[in-house]
Amino acid sequence: MTQGHTITIEQGSQRVRVVRDGQVLAESARPLLLRETGCPVRYYLPPEDVRTEFLAPSDTTTYCPFKGTASYWSLPDAADLVWSYPEPKSEVSAIKDHLCFYEVEVVG
Repeated sequence: MTQGHTITIEQGSQRVRVVRDGQVLAESARPLLLRETGCPVRYYLPPEDVRTEFLAPSDTTTYCPFKGTASYWSLPDAADLVWSYPEPKSEVSAIKDHLCFYEVEVVG
């Protein structure tokens, strides 16, 4: 990490849910909470807790110097709605293959 930039990952215990247009896309009681300098808390969900049958792989990739290269998935009406790091950097290896949505509802 560069000086002044930190990333921490911890096991969350709260239940989180992702709902779009009335459809539950994900619900998990075991999110990983990723806190990164200058960014909102992100909830990385185990793939077993995500309705991946609704998601189509996207051609989009982005690169983060701290986490690695992200792959994206889309809904028919929402491009690049969710991302994951299939080969994250070793410092953040816990998020490997977990899925992260832009908007997550914490429900308890």
